[in-house]
This record gives sequence, C-alpha cells and structure tokens, in this order.
Amino acid sequence: MTICILIPDDADQTRYDDWRDQQAQIEPLMARHGIDVEWRAWTDTRPLIADLVLPLMAWGYHRDLLRWHAQLHRWQGIRFLNPLSVLRWNTDKRYLLELESAGIAIVPTRFLDALDDRALTDARSVFSTRDLVIKPPVSAGSDHTWLLRDGIGCPDEARGRAMLVQPMMPCIAKEGELSLFYLAGTLAHAIVKRPADGDFRVQGQFGGRSSAIDPPVAATTLATATLAAIGSDVLYARVDMVGDGKGGYALMEIELIEPWLSLDRTADGGKAFAAAIANACAGASASSG
Repeated sequence: MTICILIPDDADQTRYDDWRDQQAQIEPLMARHGIDVEWRAWTDTRPLIADLVLPLMAWGYHRDLLRWHAQLHRWQGIRFLNPLSVLRWNTDKRYLLELESAGIAIVPTRFLDALDDRALTDARSVFSTRDLVIKPPVSAGSDHTWLLRDGIGCPDEARGRAMLVQPMMPCIAKEGELSLFYLAGTLAHAIVKRPADGDFRVQGQFGGRSSAIDPPVAATTLATATLAAIGSDVLYARVDMVGDGKGGYALMEIELIEPWLSLDRTADGGKAFAAAIANACAGASASSG
C-alpha cells in the first residue's frame, strides 16, 4: 500500500524545510504496516496515484489561494484524509462564524469585506476594548496579522481588504494559547503556547515557546464539541483555544489541513495514528477492489 503526503512547493522548501523532521518520524511508523510514503509538493499537477492522500504538510497554500482551490478541484475522486470537503471548509476562517451559530464558544469575531477605520471603531465599541487583532480569513502562521493597541487606526496594507476582527484576548499573555491534538478521534496530547514578552504571537518564529500540559476539562469539552459540530470524520485535528477570563475557553481556530502534529509528544510515539492510516488504506483498497 502507498500513501501520499503533501509537502510545501519546491520553491518554498527553504522556508518550510522542517517538513523533513516529520518525514523522519512518519516513514518508520508507516513501514511497520508495509506502507510506502510518497512525498509530493501540493502544487504538483501530475495525477495522484495512492491508496490515501494526507495534506499534512501542504504549507504555504494560503499564499497561493487560486492554485490551492484549483488543486482541490483537480483532486476530486481521490481518497483524502482529512476529506476534501473538510479542507475546503477549513481553508477560510469564516468557518468560525458557522461554528458560533452551532453553539460553539469562539473568540468574538467580526468579518469585514473591506476593512477601514470606521469598521475598527465599530468593532472596538462592540467588543468594549481598544485592543484589536485583525487577520485575513485565509492565513497561517500569523501572516498579515496585526495587533492594534490603544485605538490605533487601520494599517495601510490591510485597508480595503477582507479581514477578520477580534478583541485581543488578555489570557494570551497571562495563560497562553492551548492546542489540543486529536488523532484518529482520540485526544493524543496537548500543549500550551506562550508568546515572547511584549508580543501576542505564539509561533516559534516570533519567539513563542510551548510546553506539554494536561488540558483542563473545560478545554477538552470545547474541543470535543467543536469536532462534533463539524459533522465529518477527521483523521487529525489541532484545536486552538484561549481562556475567556471567566473560567471557560473560546475557540481560536481548528486546524484540519496542515498542523504540525508533534507525534513525538504522543504517549505511543504516533503508533495509533499510523495504525489508523493503515486501516484507512486497507478500507480504501478493499472498496476499490
């Protein structure tokens, strides 16, 4: 059996060269099940021939959205986990508003078709704060994300663009951001990510740091409710959330396309995840036969 795992475009592999770290973890796990792994750039237009395709490291897709959507169309009929329908839905963070309508507690969010100073003033009034975070609806790694403190106006680069507007959540600095990782339907591990002093971004490239935690019950409750609200089986998920200051949590995002899975942090080193992939491959081969 063969699986294909999507990786960054060849031109992006200097920027995203750490995909090889996950390659070194995943290949031995798959080999134990007799599964070969093809590593292919997500931008590659050649036909995909594999029992299963995982978009685990399709990093950079948000920088070339037209090509990403063209590829999603091209891949119709190919077995993906997570499913193509989930990838489409998860591409645009306006899914947060859908989840809110389904009863999921999210970080308060407004979507603006064309951001301007008046929209920021309105948002500050609605959210009762002078500190806002703005980000594109399609983004990753805090690309084109700004923290606007103390009533500062719209950045020129963001003016007129479609953006999500959120209040800056004080718990980011105080407690950090929680990430809960679900593999094959089970909570595999969890981490807390904290920003560097004076920053609000928790990613490592901005000085953020992470450590393992046992997530509070309120956090796992939000994560499982979020996964249930999606209404589709997923092989893997990273659920990011922040304390709401009232003893609960608010969803920041759920990453179903290309999360860094940190398999080395799981209790079994990713063995259960690999077994789930093997089962999915076997099911795909049986159905096609």
